Amino acid sequence: PETDKILFTEEMKKDYTVLIPQMSPIHFDLAQDAFTSEGYKIKLLTEINPQTVEIGQKYVNNDACYPAIIVIGQLIQALESGEYDLNHTAVVISQTGGVCRATNYSSLLKRAMIDAGYGQIPLITFSMTNVEKHPGFKMDRPLLGKLIMAFTLGDLFLRVLYRVRPYELEKGSADALYRKWARRCRRAIAENSLKRFERCVREIIHEFDELPIDETLVKPKVGVVGEILVKYHPYANNDLVDVLEREGAEAVVPDMVGFFLYCCYDSIFDHRYMSGTWMDEVTGRILIAFMERYRKVMKKELSASKRFSPPCSIYELADIARNVISLGHHAGEGWFLTGEMIELIESGVPNIVCAQPFACLPNHVTGKAMIKSLGKQFPGANIVAVDYDPGASEVNQLNRIKLMLSVANRNLRVEQAKAE
Repeated sequence: PETDKILFTEEMKKDYTVLIPQMSPIHFDLAQDAFTSEGYKIKLLTEINPQTVEIGQKYVNNDACYPAIIVIGQLIQALESGEYDLNHTAVVISQTGGVCRATNYSSLLKRAMIDAGYGQIPLITFSMTNVEKHPGFKMDRPLLGKLIMAFTLGDLFLRVLYRVRPYELEKGSADALYRKWARRCRRAIAENSLKRFERCVREIIHEFDELPIDETLVKPKVGVVGEILVKYHPYANNDLVDVLEREGAEAVVPDMVGFFLYCCYDSIFDHRYMSGTWMDEVTGRILIAFMERYRKVMKKELSASKRFSPPCSIYELADIARNVISLGHHAGEGWFLTGEMIELIESGVPNIVCAQPFACLPNHVTGKAMIKSLGKQFPGANIVAVDYDPGASEVNQLNRIKLMLSVANRNLRVEQAKAE
């Protein structure tokens, strides 16, 4: 409906509570400190339950993808909870600005808020492309730096925690070490201290490198790729990482910052082959360099560690992906999803779960549809696509994952027999 846009003003920043839906518990737990240190009163919505999905389905057409249903359900549920002063509350939702339907999330949420009777509440769209601007919510350099710092640390925790947890000698020791360092990292983020951040990175890698584990135990490594929310949120993917670990595997989850780098790299392709300008390419390269500045120490320390390996650069990922898929695929995760699968396979992780929301067309094209091509190029690849949506059968999901793991374990036994 045609309505006047409600701006989030600088005066609102002082006393408004800003509701943010959860996307990745480890990353967003750190990211909220970036916002609070910049003066925002942030409330991260961490709880998701079946009622959340029901509310999302009530206000969002079923043709929309599962992540839209989840995040809009979270926000409407919070507004209906009675916990917040609705005259001093605002909501935030991400907006990609690209050809993925995530660009329409803000429109879907605005319609839902009006239908639910909350049309007077400011709706802030959070986007790297600044599709919409609000005077009281600015993506300036200090906030951007703190967020990249938080997401880089979140990526690091995924790499070290998931690598050692399946092999820990003392149950719960890896999670305890993660919680200890998550608390310490918040100070570095709030202060925007690059020196403290780099020290945290070094010490995190060192302590996880020295955590006692069963070095003789060998488990199949399983990569997790897919649509960004379903990939990282345990409710959206039915605790996929826990399922893999319970079934005797080691989960390998690629970095979230990689997705932001991919979005910036697309501007380079746009300038060279499509309608992008030279300024788009320059901006993209500057943003890539800005993010890589924070990842530099992480890559160096991971390379020098005993147990861990660093991610490749977005330029290297593009080079390995272009042999299989056009880099013109920019919808959703686009070519980046295919590139992640290739990187996993080439780094010794041939087993992959491609988690995709039902009705996410880009994810089906560059994920599920690429399995056959990847199988031809990498004969040992063992990839399964698993759909996640409100009506999906959890039993069927588990059966597909177990079938993939049975193949993974068989291949691992064959490799061990050859080595002997």
